[in-house]
Amino acid sequence: MSEENITNVHENASDYNDNQIQVLEGLEAVRKRPGMYIGSTSQRGLHHLVWEIVDNSIDEALAGFCTEIEITIEADNSITVQDNGRGMPTGINEKVGRPTIEVIFTVLHAGGKFGGGGYKVSGGLHGVGASVVNALSTELEVYVHRDGKKYYQRFERGNVVSDLENQGETDYRGTIVHFKPDPEIFTETVEFDYEVLRTRVRELAFLNRGLMISIEDKRAEHQVKKEYHYEGGIKSYVDHLNQSKEVIHDEPIYIEGERDGIMVEVAIQYNSGFSSSIISFANNIHTYEGGTHESGFKTALTRVINDYARRNKLFKDNDENLSGEDVREGLTAIISVKHPDPQFEGQTKTKLGNSETRSITDKLFSEALSKFMLENPDVSKKIVEKGVMASRARLAAKRAREVARKKTGLEISNLPGKLADCSSRNPEISELYIVEGDSAGGSAKQGRDRLFQAILPIRGKILNVEKARLDKILANEEIRTIFTAMGTGFGGDFDVSKARYHKLIIMTDADVDGAHIRTLLLTLFYRYMRPLVDAGYIYIAQPPLYQIKHGKQVEYVYSDEQLDDYLAKLGDEKYAIQRYKGLGEMNPEQLWDTTMNPENRTLLQVSVNDAIDADETFEMLMGDRVEPRRKFIEENAQYVKNLDI
Repeated sequence: MSEENITNVHENASDYNDNQIQVLEGLEAVRKRPGMYIGSTSQRGLHHLVWEIVDNSIDEALAGFCTEIEITIEADNSITVQDNGRGMPTGINEKVGRPTIEVIFTVLHAGGKFGGGGYKVSGGLHGVGASVVNALSTELEVYVHRDGKKYYQRFERGNVVSDLENQGETDYRGTIVHFKPDPEIFTETVEFDYEVLRTRVRELAFLNRGLMISIEDKRAEHQVKKEYHYEGGIKSYVDHLNQSKEVIHDEPIYIEGERDGIMVEVAIQYNSGFSSSIISFANNIHTYEGGTHESGFKTALTRVINDYARRNKLFKDNDENLSGEDVREGLTAIISVKHPDPQFEGQTKTKLGNSETRSITDKLFSEALSKFMLENPDVSKKIVEKGVMASRARLAAKRAREVARKKTGLEISNLPGKLADCSSRNPEISELYIVEGDSAGGSAKQGRDRLFQAILPIRGKILNVEKARLDKILANEEIRTIFTAMGTGFGGDFDVSKARYHKLIIMTDADVDGAHIRTLLLTLFYRYMRPLVDAGYIYIAQPPLYQIKHGKQVEYVYSDEQLDDYLAKLGDEKYAIQRYKGLGEMNPEQLWDTTMNPENRTLLQVSVNDAIDADETFEMLMGDRVEPRRKFIEENAQYVKNLDI
């Protein structure tokens, strides 16, 4: 190293001194790095603020002191959360020398959830909730009704604006928190989504038996209020999930128990369908990735059903045991544990890691399920028979998979002949269009950009996977072709990292048949390729409904509303309208210009904000029961303007 370089190193080193170390006081750190505390400053982070405050009220309910929680989206898009709990403590905190309410809202990691004295179990674990909401709000007001007195304090962007004030006598008991998110922090949006909040409110009501929890939207364009109250708790939750399904036994099997301070609740019910829905929670937090409570449940379920079948001669001696996949076919289950010291893997709190929870859930559930099966032999026999049928189908699917590999290949090395692949091998830019029919497929192949756009024509309507087991699904050539083209596998073997395209675009005609094909494909993706949906890889192309020619001008519009607006602009000018009923009516250039050109096209990204509602919708539209489908059509028929049959 030269002398000059050595000198430069020393000069740079001298810049890094004691004065370079920043100390962020109070809640400055939260405003500086909000993502560290609420995940992001997107709409998801915005809604997280609401749950940080609601968690405090839920903790009061878990402790047995709160029976009602009211959440209100005010007319100015601020939030009010009110409960009838004990009310936050109003005395002076000894360590800080300031009122406890002020400490709760201005000091990170201040809460009654650390030493075990304030709350036995809690959803909000880090004590950052109230103070983070305060830091990220332009204004926050708290009203506390406690011991016959009413107290009030106001904050702005985390700073104390008024000292705690005794406002006199009150007959009410509880806490009211009102806050308005700061648009300087939430630059994407400060608009709350009522449906997102309502879905979680309903979930919390199911998980906290007997708790009344309401959500009201006072904004002018919405004006709606919903109240949720379930005395059956998670048993009612299972009933709700299975309301559109044909159940094998009328009443959900429900167990609850406690061991070593850990409370376990499980509710299960089997239906005649082929997919399973297992949803788990720990301290009211949805553990999307499962965890020890879920694995303990699955182990117990498989073992108890096999033991019962063996003891009661429901298997032949040389029959293999049922696998976990077999016994879970058609199962709807809710698992909810309350743990005094839960350990979640990762900051997202989506996987429970406490090892002791596995054995406790296993033991409590297996004892209760064994007892139920002994007392209810008719139901138990139906459950075993369903598992045996699933086992046969699984073995048939395994054989079908092997045959399929030999015949047409489910490997990337043997891509289907009808696939017109793109030249790029970079999945991040590659797109796969699934196109209805050979005519539209031919136009799409000619009109596409061959570098990054692949075309896969499918003939007619694929199998409805909601009504079929995997062996029949794999026997369907069109579905096998889709699995092969994507390269991800399917079902339990699915690997999203192997996706050959990061955009899978459904392009069907804008008529009833096209809508049906689209729904069949979405059902397939949701049930057997769900990670593609979660990754945001599934899109729906929006072809134009009309072509309007006036003079030398050609314009395409994509809805009846757009057509009305455009014709109104033309006034008395002469024009000609062509109504497109199918993609095959367009030549390759038109299809490229309107539907496939990234600069002009409109794509709708498919996402699942509420897996429960999605599950219900697919079951209602594609399942065996006619009545829920008829009711849906009757309720929504008024919204259909044009029906092409």
